[in-house]
Amino acid sequence: MKKLAVALVMAGVGLANVAHAAGYGIVDMQRVVESSTYLKEQNASLQQAVKPSANRVEQLNKDIQDLQTKAATAKPAEVQQLKAQYDAKVKEINSLEQNIQQRVQSTSQATGQTFTTRVQQAAEQLRKENNLDLVLNKNSALAYDAKSDLTDKMIQKVNAMK
Repeated sequence: MKKLAVALVMAGVGLANVAHAAGYGIVDMQRVVESSTYLKEQNASLQQAVKPSANRVEQLNKDIQDLQTKAATAKPAEVQQLKAQYDAKVKEINSLEQNIQQRVQSTSQATGQTFTTRVQQAAEQLRKENNLDLVLNKNSALAYDAKSDLTDKMIQKVNAMK
């Protein structure tokens, strides 16, 4: 009997906690990412930064094709010189591509960290403003009430951050 009374009290405490739950908010993170002006700006900036190197790689590839064409009809004495030019261009391409890859990787990592921080700050602001217990990613919820969707507000907050 005593155990039953303790179990009922514990169940009552659990129900009381649920009754005090302020609620939840849902955010479609895919839409937040797609609508992020920060991510769009960072992507455009990165593309501009690597464009000269990418253009140089493109030109070197054309030069290599020209060298291969020349080598097909070159005299044996010229072939060695063309091979040296070819090797130098391939080496430059490899260096440029490695630099591009490193730049993209480091920029993407920094951008991702900054964006994650902004999303977390915006989620916390929304949670407090709406007196919620939690804010969930839409993909984490099996079902939810559409009135709990805070995606548009999240997009506004994330885009407003500097």
